[in-house]
Amino acid sequence: MKSSKNSCNLNSCFFCRGCLKEWHPAIAANKTTFRIKKGEDIFREGDSVTGIYFLERGLVKVHRKWGDTKELIMRFAKDGDIIGHRGLGSENVFPVTATALENGTVCFIPMSFFHTTLKVNHDFTYELMLFYARELQQSEKKMRNMAHMPVKGRLASALIQLEAKFGTGENGFINLQLTRQDIASYAGTTYETVFRILQEFSLNNWIETNGKHYRLIDINQLSQLAEMPG
Repeated sequence: MKSSKNSCNLNSCFFCRGCLKEWHPAIAANKTTFRIKKGEDIFREGDSVTGIYFLERGLVKVHRKWGDTKELIMRFAKDGDIIGHRGLGSENVFPVTATALENGTVCFIPMSFFHTTLKVNHDFTYELMLFYARELQQSEKKMRNMAHMPVKGRLASALIQLEAKFGTGENGFINLQLTRQDIASYAGTTYETVFRILQEFSLNNWIETNGKHYRLIDINQLSQLAEMPG
């Protein structure tokens, strides 16, 4: 990654929004902003943790190794989201990899300053605790679904989650572009299975696809699939 001279507005990301206004000059003095290119890793699974990243602009997938050759996407991050929080803990290494899906910028907060921020900014610490609780619930649900939910249900659930996080444009398509391989990695299945099920969903008029774009047509039917037990 290359450092960027452009500075964020200290208002757009999860970190800055949660901190006291009086703390913003300290943030500006301690953070470093980097430009990231599509396909570039911000950090890799197994790297030592030296700080936390916040995505100022762009789209990032957070993933980990799944078997010898596959990957499992844990979550997607968009403008303002925290990245690298899974590295906080006693092991002091990142258990996941963060890869840019488009060009963007990230802010790096050194760990020592991050710890100081937690002690000074109680509202941010509280919001971070709630964020971790939601992350834990979502991770547990994802692992439970992979163990017990049929693949159609996992794929339907993945599409619903993506629409909820990124919203839709004027044409009704989800506001992000994803390859079928990335969708497969997010749903915990194979490219071939995703290709076949997406075709089935399209033929049933439950979704519409246009290249890397997806529009959910029959939310009720998809929700029923996402609630089906294994």
